[in-house]
Amino acid sequence: MSAVVIDTNVLLVADGQGRHMSEDCLIECEARLIAVQANEQTVLDEEWHILGEYHHKLDPNRSPTPGSAFVKWLLQRQGMAQHVSWVSITPTNAELTKFAEFPPDAALEAAFDPADRKFVAAANAHPEKPPILESADSKWLGWKANLAAHGIRLEILCRGELEEIRNRKTK
Repeated sequence: MSAVVIDTNVLLVADGQGRHMSEDCLIECEARLIAVQANEQTVLDEEWHILGEYHHKLDPNRSPTPGSAFVKWLLQRQGMAQHVSWVSITPTNAELTKFAEFPPDAALEAAFDPADRKFVAAANAHPEKPPILESADSKWLGWKANLAAHGIRLEILCRGELEEIRNRKTK
């Protein structure tokens, strides 16, 4: 069974909270979460940095929107190896934004969003180096080559929209 690391943006967009993303992107994110539930493991860290962020940004106890329902689903299945794969990531600073498992790469260190480092660390810590799903942050497009050099893959949802957003920002 394959595994994936899911950036919180995928859950937020599926919930309709990605204000700058289209309805098509929302549908794509929701469909991808359904596919994960059916066929893949979600990679989470034992320290709950990822699941804690999901829980902070989405309320799994409210009416079941796609993102919050996915968080609830994860919480209910966190002990089931067919649905969740746990890894350990080691914070190296008090702010919990740097991790020993983050690739030693000066370009990534200089530019990478501190809040997103936990996803990269989790992917890198997993023996399969599963892809990271991303949907609403165009900065990831610029990091793809550096991440790939360390064996970390990205699965970009809503790629066309993200490329348009990135192009507008660089003009």
